[in-house]
Amino acid sequence: MADTAALVAEIEALGTTLGEAKASINRRFIGQEKVVDLVLASMLCGGHALLVGLPGLGKTRLVDTLGTVMGLKANRIQFTPDLMPADILGSEVLESSADGGRAFRFVEGPIFCQLLMADEINRASPRTQSALLQAMQEKEVTIAGQHRPLGKPFHVLATQNPIEQEGTYPLPEAQLDRFLVQVDVEYPTRATERDILIATTGAEEAEAHQVFTAEGLIKAQGVIRRMPVGDQVVEAILDLVRACRPGEAEGRELADSLSWGPGPRAAQALMLTVRARALLDGRLAPSISDVADLAQAVLVHRMALSFAARARGETLSGIISRVTGRVLGLEAAA
Repeated sequence: MADTAALVAEIEALGTTLGEAKASINRRFIGQEKVVDLVLASMLCGGHALLVGLPGLGKTRLVDTLGTVMGLKANRIQFTPDLMPADILGSEVLESSADGGRAFRFVEGPIFCQLLMADEINRASPRTQSALLQAMQEKEVTIAGQHRPLGKPFHVLATQNPIEQEGTYPLPEAQLDRFLVQVDVEYPTRATERDILIATTGAEEAEAHQVFTAEGLIKAQGVIRRMPVGDQVVEAILDLVRACRPGEAEGRELADSLSWGPGPRAAQALMLTVRARALLDGRLAPSISDVADLAQAVLVHRMALSFAARARGETLSGIISRVTGRVLGLEAAA
C-alpha cells in the first residue's frame, strides 16, 4: 500500500508540473492543444515524434519552445539534398601539436544534444537519413569504429511537408517505425488564429520559461512506465494492432486494402502513450478511449495502402477509424 500511495503522489506531482509546462508552452505556441499533448506524450515516453504539416503552422516554433520548457540542450539541423552524414554525426580531423606530432580529434556534430530538431527531414538523401537510425533506436552512434553515447535523454522531433514532394526522399519504413507518433499539424481555428495575430505582431512577444530539467524528464519517464494499465486496455491494444495487419486472421478483411500493417513497436507505443495521455488529463490510469484516441497518431505511419486501395480513394486515416470502431466500439480521434 505504501508503494501504491507513493506512486500516486508521484503521478499527481508530475501532473501538476506538466500543467505548468503546458501553460508555458502555450505562451509561445498558441492553441493546438492536441499537438502539444502528443509531442509531450512522446517525450514523456522517451520517444521521437514526426510533425507533419504545411509551412508556417508553427512546427519549428513548437520544438524551439519545448527545448526551453523541458530544460534540454537543443540543436537544429536543416535537412537539404546535399547534407552528408558527417554534417549530422561529426567527423575526425587531423591536428598538428606544438611538438610537431599529429593526432586525430573528433569534432561532434549537432546530433550530440538532448533535443534534436530535424527540419524537413525528407529533403535529405537516404544515405543521410540512415545516419539517424542508430541514434534514434540505441541513443548512440558509431563513428570510426567507436561507440559514442548521445545526450540523456535524447529525442528527435522531425518536421515534414506533406504536399511538396519535389526534391524529397520518402522516409524508409524502418525509420518511420522509430517515430513513436506522427503528429498532424493542421490549420488553427479562427479564434486561435486571431489570438496568434494579436500575440505575435505587437512590440513584444511572450516568452516561455523552463519548467523541467533533463534529470526531471528522465524521472518522469520512469513514472510513466510504472503507471498501471488494466488488462482490458492491454487486450484492446493487442486487438487493435493485430486487426490492422492484413496477414493476421483478425485483419483478413484488410488484405485488399493494406500492403503491410503495424509491427510490435506499434503495440509498445500505444502501451506507453496511453499512460502519458492519462497523466496529461490528470488521471491515474489509461482507459480504452485513450487507445482509440491515439490510434491515428501511433498507427498511421506504420501502415501502407495497397495499389488497389489507392485506386479506390481509400485513406489510412479512414481505415484506422473504421477498424477502431469495429474492434473497440469507439471512434478514433481525427
